[in-house]
Amino acid sequence: MLRTDRLLLTPYTPADEEEFVALFQDVSVSRWMGDGPSTEAEDRALFGRIFTRVYAGHRFEVWAVRAGGELVGHAEIKPTEASGGYEIIYALAPGAWGRGLGTELALALVGHGFGTLGLPEVHATVAAENAASLAVLGRIGFGHVRDIQEDDGSTTRLLTCTRASGADARAARARAARAAQVSRGAGKPSRG
Repeated sequence: MLRTDRLLLTPYTPADEEEFVALFQDVSVSRWMGDGPSTEAEDRALFGRIFTRVYAGHRFEVWAVRAGGELVGHAEIKPTEASGGYEIIYALAPGAWGRGLGTELALALVGHGFGTLGLPEVHATVAAENAASLAVLGRIGFGHVRDIQEDDGSTTRLLTCTRASGADARAARARAARAAQVSRGAGKPSRG
C-alpha cells in the first residue's frame, strides 16, 4: 500500500473489476495505454491476470488508485524490456485530471522505486503525442533518453529519472511553491 496526501494505492480486489474495466474502456484513457483500446473481454481478462499471474507470482506491483474512497486510476512499477529497468505506468480517469493527481501519483511511484525498491533510476515510456504526461514527468525530473519507433509508425518517448534529477526537481517545485505562497500574500519567508 502507498499513501499520498490525496491518494491511496492498494492491491486490487475482485470487487474492483467493474471500475477497472470502466477505466480501461474509456478511450480517452486507453488510447495512451499499451497498444491502445481493447475489447471489454480483453480488459476483463487483463484484470483476471493481475490475480492469477502478477499477484500470485509476485511478479511486480500493481495498484488500484483511490481518491476519497473512489477508484480513480491504475498504477504499476515493473521491469520492462523497452526501458532496460523498472518503468512506472499509471492512468487516471478523466474526472481526476487537472487537479495535480497525476503529478502526485507519479511522485509516489518514483519514491517507491527509489525508496522501497532501492532503484538508482526509474523509467517511463510515453507516446510522443501525450503532451500532458510528458509535462508531468518533466516537472518531476524525468529526462528524454531516446525515441522508440513503434510498428504502427507512432513514436514513444523513453524517459528516465535518476535519484539526483528527481531530487533537483522536488527542490525546484518546493521553491516555486514557496514563491507562489509569498506572491499570494499567504506568508512571508522566515529570516530565521
